[in-house]
Amino acid sequence: MQEENKVEHDSLWRTDKELADLYQRHVDQVYRLCCLYLKNPVDAEDAVQSVFLKLIRSRTDFNDFEHEKAWLIVAARNHCKDQLKHWWKSRRADMDSLPETYSRNDGEPSGEVLARLLSLPEKYKTALYLYYYEDYSVKEIAEMLGRKESTVLTRLSRGRERLKIDLGRDSLER
Repeated sequence: MQEENKVEHDSLWRTDKELADLYQRHVDQVYRLCCLYLKNPVDAEDAVQSVFLKLIRSRTDFNDFEHEKAWLIVAARNHCKDQLKHWWKSRRADMDSLPETYSRNDGEPSGEVLARLLSLPEKYKTALYLYYYEDYSVKEIAEMLGRKESTVLTRLSRGRERLKIDLGRDSLER
């Protein structure tokens, strides 16, 4: 009996408070990223739960808050990509509704920009989202995606050009 308790205790290497704090710090951005990929609030909620369960079960030690944020973003992206490949997803109707999100440009309705962003190919969508919505640097995005910085810069540039055309704007500035 004591051995069972020891095993159970060892698996709970983070305290409830630590997990609650970590969850509060990152749940909104993980949810937004899941919505970006899955385009369905209910599926996004399920994905968020799965990502945080994966974190709880993992024994990953984080160096700082940025490291845990990056780990969660990569885990969320990978989970969502796996969900999109799943056979069940291809046999369901997509819902086009997304939750309200904020816009970095106060005068800009976020719904229109986000909708256009969602319509881009994944390689542009991911780079632009991480850069503009999550404030990651090009170097950080390159590390997360396992790409060269020059590749990320190219994706940002081409993605912005596509958004300019879609939105009928002369420029999109940070």
